[in-house]
Amino acid sequence: MPLNTLNPTQTVAWQKLQAHFDANKDLRMQDLFAADAQSAANMHLVWNDFLLDYSKNRISKETLNLLHALATEVGLSEAIEKYFEGDLINQTENRAVLHTALRSKETAPLMVDGADIRPEIQAVKIKIKEYTEKIIAGAHKGFTGKAITDVVNIGIGGSDLGPAMLADALAYYQNHLKVHFVSNVDGDHEQ
Repeated sequence: MPLNTLNPTQTVAWQKLQAHFDANKDLRMQDLFAADAQSAANMHLVWNDFLLDYSKNRISKETLNLLHALATEVGLSEAIEKYFEGDLINQTENRAVLHTALRSKETAPLMVDGADIRPEIQAVKIKIKEYTEKIIAGAHKGFTGKAITDVVNIGIGGSDLGPAMLADALAYYQNHLKVHFVSNVDGDHEQ
């Protein structure tokens, strides 16, 4: 079932959020901290060793309540549920969008079109791991019979930005392989 295509800017919640913005657009963060000395303590999330401190933004509890109302009006919780449950939400391809299933360590069945896809995902992950270990070790040779030295990622949008960001973030741990990214059908694309 496709996702709700309600334009958020056409909702009542958006209109209230816009009015809130208009009324508060000249507020300074200093004013917000002066009005609520506990904002740093109240406006953050902690998950394991990860801290998200959003108190250093021009937002208040009212802003958060209005954002929550917007999320409720557009059905964000239902959309997230459909995403994680494997519903057919990709309208252009009429299929599930299961990026999360690829990263999940869950073992409970994840049914798509009447079949549990977790065993197939796990089998492919094992094959990928074995293949990459052979390339890194130099056991899998290229066309010339020599060890592979370069890897080229070809992708557009998230298929380029995600891997490129990951390679950049983990550059400190890079092995001997050189990684290149092509995100454009133009033959003159530069990295």
